[in-house]
Amino acid sequence: MSTGRGYETTLAMFMSFLTDRQYGWSEQCLERFGQVPQQIFHEDNRVAHVVEYEGRPGRRPLTYDEVQALFDAVDGRVEQARARGRKGALTAMRDAALLKTVYAFGLRRNETRMLDLADLRRTPKFPQYRQFGGLFVRFGKSSNGSPPERRTVLTVPQMDWIVEVLERWVTEIRPLLSPGKLPALFVTERASRMSVRSLNVAFAQARDDAGLPPEADLHALRHSYVTHLVEFDYPEKFMSLQVGHSYASTTAIYTGVSDEYRNRLVQRSLKERHPELWEGV
Repeated sequence: MSTGRGYETTLAMFMSFLTDRQYGWSEQCLERFGQVPQQIFHEDNRVAHVVEYEGRPGRRPLTYDEVQALFDAVDGRVEQARARGRKGALTAMRDAALLKTVYAFGLRRNETRMLDLADLRRTPKFPQYRQFGGLFVRFGKSSNGSPPERRTVLTVPQMDWIVEVLERWVTEIRPLLSPGKLPALFVTERASRMSVRSLNVAFAQARDDAGLPPEADLHALRHSYVTHLVEFDYPEKFMSLQVGHSYASTTAIYTGVSDEYRNRLVQRSLKERHPELWEGV
């Protein structure tokens, strides 16, 4: 719905330009065609903006169990390829590392495919993460015709398992695909940068193998990342910086916290308000 409203707005602005007398188009059209252009969009026929979220109801963040099922499925494809002795084992291992990276850093599709080896960042405060303390995203989503937004996404402790995943991918698996001098972090078997479509296919295969809802797409991992950061009690400003949102309200739209998290919040509030009820518990 929001996309359709954007199209309407673009067309309405163009028609306003055509019908504005100061530009002279009405006179030209009347002289050449015997008719003048008319504004086709007005308040009575425009799509109304009545709700904050206009996406499909089936699209939602994945639960922890669903994320684990997805990763188990993509890891299972690796084992299947190995057992059959097929070449697909390397690409299956790549897809496993790729999907885990998308979730562990809350990345968009194009941000992921445009990552280079040089974008792996050391963090002096967390030397234990070695060169995987964060990712420098150079192709973030642009707005209003501006260049792509840049940001550094830090590795959070709850996702530090990604360090071992990326290290194995970079040092052991990626070289087997013979990428040569190609700087891309994730490469194809033809030594080229992955396409957005190939990222979508990798997710769809793992999703179907895991038995997840067909409405789920790769972007669901980004939504899951935001939701899980909320449940880890990270502040809103930090989350917005991590995912590259200018406004906290945008980050809030991504969030769908679990009942367990909300129960913990209520329980915490009760303990703070009525500590006498929790003595000895």
